[in-house]
Amino acid sequence: MFFMHPVSLGISLGAALAYAVYLRGRKAIRFSLVFMLPMMVMAALINPAFNHEGATLLTYLPSGNPLTLESILYGLAAAAMLAAVVTWFSCYTAVMTSDKFVYLFGRIIPALSLVLSMALRFVPKFQAQFHVVSEAQRCIGRDVSDGGVIRRIRNAVTIFSIMLTWSLENAIETADSMKSRGYGLPGRTAFSIYRFDDRDKMALGWLLYCGFFLCCGAALGGFAWRYYPTAKGAPAAPLTVCLQAVYLALCLTPVFLNIRADRTWSRLDARNEVKPCIK
Repeated sequence: MFFMHPVSLGISLGAALAYAVYLRGRKAIRFSLVFMLPMMVMAALINPAFNHEGATLLTYLPSGNPLTLESILYGLAAAAMLAAVVTWFSCYTAVMTSDKFVYLFGRIIPALSLVLSMALRFVPKFQAQFHVVSEAQRCIGRDVSDGGVIRRIRNAVTIFSIMLTWSLENAIETADSMKSRGYGLPGRTAFSIYRFDDRDKMALGWLLYCGFFLCCGAALGGFAWRYYPTAKGAPAAPLTVCLQAVYLALCLTPVFLNIRADRTWSRLDARNEVKPCIK
């Protein structure tokens, strides 16, 4: 979000797309083509249509306002930044499940972690329950596609009322269940399948190193880039090349970790499939 350098934006967007495809496969490609690409085109077109700053004049719009090269470049950069942020958050929702979030913040902020975990899993549960309710209403002839306009509206209101009641009851039941189990009380223990081992220490050290290195480089102007009045940024010096290389390594870290884990798992699985020969 904060690095508007074109190379940084390209690295972030490319790594985010690679990780999304690795996690979700064809769904990520379809999401990128159906939603992300039109959003990027719209963001890239809106800026030069309303922003007329810049020193490089290309032509004049039918309204009489100038069209500048800098406004087009900034629109493309803003579109890439927006697409990268949305893609990274889609990867986050695919990786960070509610049990992981509660494990990380359950002892520090138990109430807030419970609320956030409920909010994270509310959308998929709501979609699944909405599908169940819609199928049930369709079986009795009360779906939103049955009857005239007035009847369809009534059926939609009925389904909405059912879903609203289910959501409130589910939230109350979850809160009562967690309260009955002593969630948030001092001294309460919690079961978890996660452990902070040496691999996590190495990964955390790597992330801290990259973050510190990039923050220092940004403070020294290694990621500096402006679009107005003319497009200009940090020159291609050894410092900027090193910063972009470290930034690339940081963005590709989750992909490398997952690939390494898959290879380890495949090797162990293949070793378990080898049956000993009994003579």
